Formats: sequence, C-alpha cells, structure tokens
Amino acid sequence: MRIPFAQIDAFSDTPFGGNQAAVMPLSAWLDDDVLLNIAQENNLSETAFIVASDDEGVDFDLRWFTPGAEVALCGHATLASGHFVLSSDTALDRVRFRTRQAGMLEVARADSGYTLELPAWGPSPKAIPEIVAALNIEAPVETLWHEKGYALVIVENETVVRDLKPDFAALAKFPIVAIVAARGDATDIVSRVFTPYYAIDEDPVTGSAHAVMVPYWAPTLGNSFTAYQASARGGKLTCRLEGDRVVLGGSCVTTIEGTFLLP
Repeated sequence: MRIPFAQIDAFSDTPFGGNQAAVMPLSAWLDDDVLLNIAQENNLSETAFIVASDDEGVDFDLRWFTPGAEVALCGHATLASGHFVLSSDTALDRVRFRTRQAGMLEVARADSGYTLELPAWGPSPKAIPEIVAALNIEAPVETLWHEKGYALVIVENETVVRDLKPDFAALAKFPIVAIVAARGDATDIVSRVFTPYYAIDEDPVTGSAHAVMVPYWAPTLGNSFTAYQASARGGKLTCRLEGDRVVLGGSCVTTIEGTFLLP
C-alpha cells in the first residue's frame, strides 16, 4: 500500500522551526495498531491521519498519533492537516475536521498563514504535587488541571520556564500533557510543554496546550494576546478567546513530500 506523506513544520513561517507533523491521507481507516506503528516509524511528535467524509458540514475525519499513543487533541498537527488540504486546493478558504474526542475543528486561511479553531478547555485549580515534583518546580504560583489530562503549572516568570529541567523518567509515569507557563518578556505569555508518557519528552509547539492556557489567561490579559513556546525549535502564536472556542494563528511550511510504503 502506498500512502501519500507530507512532513510539515507547523507554527513556523520558515523551515526547521515550530513543530513537525506528518500528514497522511487515507482512503479508509486502518487498524489502530497499524496507525500507531506508522507513527512510530515516522518518529515525529504527531502523525495526523485524515479520511475524506461525505457527511454534511464535515470535510475530513482526523486522528492523531504520537509514537506512543493516540491523543485526544493535537493543535499543531491539525494546523498542518489544514495546510496540507488548503495548499492543494486554492479554491478552498477553510476546512473542517471531525475528531473523536475534541469535536469539530476548523482551519481557515488568514493573511499569510492560518487560523486554527479549537475547543476552549478551561482548567480548574487543583493540587498536583507529584507532577510539580517531577517537573522540578519548587514554588509554583498556581496549579490547575483539565480532565482531558492537561496539567497547567504557573510559575513566577519567563526565566523559570526557560531554565526548567524536568525529571522525565518521573514525569513519564503520568498519562498527561504537562504545561509550565508564565507572563512573557517579549510576548504576553511563554510556556514549555512536556509529554514523556507519549514518548516525546518536550513537545516543540503545542496547540492543545494553548486550548487550556488561553481560557486561563484571558481574564488577566483580555481575549486576544500573543504567546511563545520556548522549546529548542520555538514557536510563536496569536491567541484569541471567542466564547467556548480558542482561535490560534500561525503559519506552516512543508519540508518533505513523498510516499509511505506499507507492506
């Protein structure tokens, strides 16, 4: 079986930045273990699989796999999937994806890039001492949780975020996305995101983490602000809260196109 393959740098306007995702269109769903094996072979933070739909209001069904597991929501691979579809059909100005755990998601053209619409997953205050300890954070400002498996730890400033050295072996025991965030110096907020349980120690740029952070920061910063994820690759995002939706802005660059050969 030959499956079209594109590797795309999401939340970046130049190659080698942002977060890498593979996008692979299928004619029909393969078995879950095959999808996971393909994601492991790609060895990127996410592989997005899309299947065209004839249902009203739906363009594609979308699922995401890390090398370790299927995930409930992935923003950067959704943005990459939108780029994959829209860059191949200039007549389209938006594309809608149906997902299994995050509902309907939309990617639309905007200026030189795209907007990505995600659900607003506002977190609630919760003590998470074992996760804080695994992150090697001594004095968090606040800790929060979202039921989809997102831990949000607010720290004092950007320096704490950038200097953080988590214990990945300890953190890998928790099936979570761990977000550490603070007010930024050059952008309104700055963050890093760690997902060792899913076989990615640090995720370069994480749209779904901003689906959690934007509702938290909006009461302080207003409904529109800027963000930077301070991984080694780094990524800039614009963030907007619109009711129960988070709208993120960013660009994409396709770096590899080819065919995946499945025996």
